[in-house]
Amino acid sequence: MSQSLFSSFRLGRIELANRIVMAPMTRNRAIGNVPGDLEATYYSQRASAGLIVTEGVAPSPNGVGYARIPGLYSEAQVAGWRKVTSAVHAAGGKLFAQLMHTGRASHQANLPAGATVLAPSTVALAEGIYVDGQGNVPATQPVAMSESQIEATIGEYVAAAQNAIAAGFDGVEIHGANGYLIDQFLNTASNLRSDAWGGSVAGRSRFALEIARRTAQAIGADRVGIRLSPYGAFNGMGTDADTDALYLHLAAELAKLGLVYVHIVDHSPMGAPPVPQSIKDGIRAAFKGTYILSGGYDAARGEADLQAGKGELVAFGRPFISNPTLVAKLQSGAELAQPDFGTFYTPGAQGYSDYV
Repeated sequence: MSQSLFSSFRLGRIELANRIVMAPMTRNRAIGNVPGDLEATYYSQRASAGLIVTEGVAPSPNGVGYARIPGLYSEAQVAGWRKVTSAVHAAGGKLFAQLMHTGRASHQANLPAGATVLAPSTVALAEGIYVDGQGNVPATQPVAMSESQIEATIGEYVAAAQNAIAAGFDGVEIHGANGYLIDQFLNTASNLRSDAWGGSVAGRSRFALEIARRTAQAIGADRVGIRLSPYGAFNGMGTDADTDALYLHLAAELAKLGLVYVHIVDHSPMGAPPVPQSIKDGIRAAFKGTYILSGGYDAARGEADLQAGKGELVAFGRPFISNPTLVAKLQSGAELAQPDFGTFYTPGAQGYSDYV
């Protein structure tokens, strides 16, 4: 069977037109945390991707964290996302919603009234958080989650996944990477717990696995993927002596759940520490299912890694921002337009839906 970037691929219950994935990218356009016509235009412009994974979508008010992040916890948000999914499907595309709870990577001013900044432990993020009208300000000291708050948060992920299906999404990606809440449980830099949700490899993995298990039960494992960032340093994450063991344990347990894919983050092309090939290979062997490659890919490298059997799908991020027709450009070898970094996270159409 052909392994070309431009060959079709069966992912769970959907058929992808090609093996190119539009990676999730925060874009901060959802005024009032509700997506709408602007997002529908942006995503449908890029519907030639085999699969679109949306920007991070908050599963609850506590998980919003950043300015203008969309959610999937209200009727208005479901209605807004329905505009997006309808437009993408009309253009022939497929899309998963990425469920992202920011945890301690948050500021109280960015949260809706009554929401709380939560984390595994009371370890504040050392980096600043942008707040509209204030600029970068120190991250809010988080509340260490109680057992009941942990259970409630797992339920919020499940409810958000059910809302995603109601809104017309083809599935969800659980964001377990990049120093957000699930990753905060995985990592000893942020998880200082000594109860059943911390400490050992199994304890630190429990939150991720419970979310994956219950979400798969709710909407079908063939509609649930997960993103992980072994050796990631973003948002204050670090490595320890058990890093390899933790990710191999996670991959094996996720395989038992039958998740439709694992999506591995490698931000070394942007200056982050490289992810050792040994752990990538170990995750691939333990998970056994569809593996999404990511990390500064161009067409030639994507083709080579598919041919080498390193994965089944290849994610492209920033090139999709300024090249809505990226798939056609990759296929023809056309020159890619460069993005305007100054409008990555600003509100409005400029630098968002005005690329051609």
